[in-house]
Amino acid sequence: MNHFWVVGTDTDVGKTFIVTLLMRYLQKKGFKVVPYKPVQTGIMKKNNKTYYHDTSSYLNYSLQPLSPNSINSYSFPAPASPHYAAELEGEWISGAKILNKIEQLQDEYDVVICEGAGGLYVPLQSHTSLTLLDIIQRSKLPVVLVTHPKLGTINHTLLSIGALNARGIELLGIVINQYEHSEIEKNNIQTLQRFIPHQQFVVVEGNRTIESFDEETIFERLMNRELLRTTRS
Repeated sequence: MNHFWVVGTDTDVGKTFIVTLLMRYLQKKGFKVVPYKPVQTGIMKKNNKTYYHDTSSYLNYSLQPLSPNSINSYSFPAPASPHYAAELEGEWISGAKILNKIEQLQDEYDVVICEGAGGLYVPLQSHTSLTLLDIIQRSKLPVVLVTHPKLGTINHTLLSIGALNARGIELLGIVINQYEHSEIEKNNIQTLQRFIPHQQFVVVEGNRTIESFDEETIFERLMNRELLRTTRS
């Protein structure tokens, strides 16, 4: 299986940063790669220009041409949970539309990297119980989980892993992002490794640029042999 999700234990853990790194890494391996953010919220403004951080990162750093129509299905200006941001615009997020888009992209690309929004249980609709976790389960794709090393990460990470396990969703590995070498961060990482000793971990330091990872291969530990195969199906 060449396609997977990058999801977070919470908002602002650096999912887009990790997606962008993985995108470039796999593009350098010769794969045709597309990142896909089903729903993004929170429009930004700089120098009188408006943009969305997630898809702008994809477009700015991709080593291959990307079509804006392929990398996103829903964008809402309010920096809020997807269900509420959509409600404010009088719109409705269709789970079927997202799943159909993922299937379409799988036919067109060697690797599709789907990026979640917020945590696993972020709601997508205002009047149903549909969550991101439901979409992930229905897509039948494995997951890379992004977390942070700070206070609270042990609980959030273990709960997220439990939620994935309960749905039968394969966990490829865990990225501990924005590591700053504090003693509590070191202990948090050691504690997580003690609770889940057989899980693959990659630790990413804070204040790194996208380009600074171009010559590193640390993410190979997150990839199974099938994802790194050189024979395309």
